[in-house]
Amino acid sequence: MLSVYTAAQQGSTKSQPPASHQVDSSSDSSTAQDSQPDRASDEESSSTTHRVDITPPKNDEKDHPFSSSAVDEAEPTSDVQEFHPWNPHLAAKNLEVGEFYLKRKNYKAAESRFREALVYKSDYALAKYRLGETLEKLGQVDEARVNYEGYLKILPQGPLSQDAHKALDRLSKPQSKNEKPK
Repeated sequence: MLSVYTAAQQGSTKSQPPASHQVDSSSDSSTAQDSQPDRASDEESSSTTHRVDITPPKNDEKDHPFSSSAVDEAEPTSDVQEFHPWNPHLAAKNLEVGEFYLKRKNYKAAESRFREALVYKSDYALAKYRLGETLEKLGQVDEARVNYEGYLKILPQGPLSQDAHKALDRLSKPQSKNEKPK
């Protein structure tokens, strides 16, 4: 049985010329183009030539009186307002650039970068901590407190948790108007 199969296989390969003896089809392009169908008509959409009537039937409103309210109810009222892409690499890069600005005391630029890092990774604990530091430097103590608490919520025993607790204690003490945050 195996010999019949290999003989049939050898017979089929003998009828085809080897790859080195095949005729180059690009040399006779006029016959190749004549045999192919017109590609422009294949690529066009059929909807441009055929109009489809999508109007509802004449008695649709009578037959289905509550259909419009059912469609309105079927559309979910989602609590998701906006879609933000999750990109941890871009978040890490924004954190790195924000730390650069923070070291150079460019607090507005640092704030912008830390916020952008949180757009791409909303549970980025280090970005929350650094944003808290930056906001504290800018005098926005309430928002700084929220970010320190956010860090502790994500990493309660994290490497900066003691610093976050100290910052929360520092922010909870009333400050005199002449005293600036450290």
